[in-house]
Amino acid sequence: MIRRIDLRGRLAAGESLDYRTLVPRAPIDVEAALDAVRPICEDVRHRGLAAVRELTARFDGVELQDVRVPQEALDDALAGLDPRVKAALEESIRRARLVHSDQRRTDTSTTVVPGGTVTERWIPVERVGLYVPGGLAVYPSSVVMNVVPAQVAGVGSLAVASPPQKNTGGLPHPTILAACALLGVTEVYAVGGAQALAMFAYGIAGVCAPVDLVTGPGNVYVAAAKRLLRGVVGIDAEAGPTEIAVLADDTADPRHVAADLISQAEHDPLAASVLVTDSEQLADAVTAELDLRTKATKHDERVRTALSGEQSGIVLVDDLDQGLAIVDAYAAEHLEIQTRDAAATAARVKHAGAVFVGPWSPVSLGDYAAGSNHVLPTGGSARHSSGLSVQTFLRGVHVVHYDEQALRDIADDVRALATAEDLPAHGEAITARFENGDAP
Repeated sequence: MIRRIDLRGRLAAGESLDYRTLVPRAPIDVEAALDAVRPICEDVRHRGLAAVRELTARFDGVELQDVRVPQEALDDALAGLDPRVKAALEESIRRARLVHSDQRRTDTSTTVVPGGTVTERWIPVERVGLYVPGGLAVYPSSVVMNVVPAQVAGVGSLAVASPPQKNTGGLPHPTILAACALLGVTEVYAVGGAQALAMFAYGIAGVCAPVDLVTGPGNVYVAAAKRLLRGVVGIDAEAGPTEIAVLADDTADPRHVAADLISQAEHDPLAASVLVTDSEQLADAVTAELDLRTKATKHDERVRTALSGEQSGIVLVDDLDQGLAIVDAYAAEHLEIQTRDAAATAARVKHAGAVFVGPWSPVSLGDYAAGSNHVLPTGGSARHSSGLSVQTFLRGVHVVHYDEQALRDIADDVRALATAEDLPAHGEAITARFENGDAP
């Protein structure tokens, strides 16, 4: 069911291995999807609500007059929420607030010279649009992961968009609405896909004010819309299909490994599940467990498609050093370390969206209730990007305050650099301040 890539002995044989190309990766072409989303975004830009209604009818099969979810629907969703789910969401929110509250930066002021200071202020983004996907699964957890860091950052205006559902009266799934209500979010829209992002970016007069930043996961069309609209509006990342990589040795329990690979495979047929190990015995045991557990799981067809796809595989390596090099090159969204000294091995990881250490820290814990954020970089972008956090919703602004003497003391250096760059007016802007007095 899952393919095997054997890299053992190839380095000793003198081969030069490019791990980025050797490790499985989902074939996602965001650039190609741009052709599909460009006319959608332009339509919303020019025709506003009428375009959103027509696109919602076309893609979601739902006829809507008002795309904003009424407060009554939010209240009803919360009142009807399963008490066990409500308690779980409340605990997830509590833990997320605990972790994200410690991320809030404080302003710092540096005295560069007497009379000259630079202060860095951290100012929250004024208005944010948060996207919560629908489709194959329901993601109230994504409401938590988007809303909590934005609230902790101090964002003053939050709006959530999620696709309408045919079987819920044209509203987003009631569990998503209940999560919004739990978090105090009152501005919610029954709009999905690229049209939701265009609505946030351009705004719709009398319906939805434009936002400054859009965050949240989605499919390839949501990612393409983010790429297209970047610059009109800020984005967090172009999130692709979910990924899990597990770095394991012969001490790992094959049942744990197989269960964790399947847990991410059930998200999407394009989800990636990768095991990197120096133990052929573990690889064999995991393969057998995958077959057994896939037959028994609810979404067996989806899981089997994901595990048998080119984006998934078991990679056999000579040792854990080579394994570490491979997972660093892969830069997985989620990386589990299931080795003898898992903490020490995890400390050597350079590239991952989030690292889960040891047998009792599965990715599904992070998906819901570890306190960490599950909106993470995918497609290898963990080499240069971070997951969603309070910092996503803050802007660092430098405030420069020099008095006359402090400027006078540095004036010659500024003018020298302006002359070196052939920008004399820059130097003249300094000189002008001293024209009625002594030369600087």
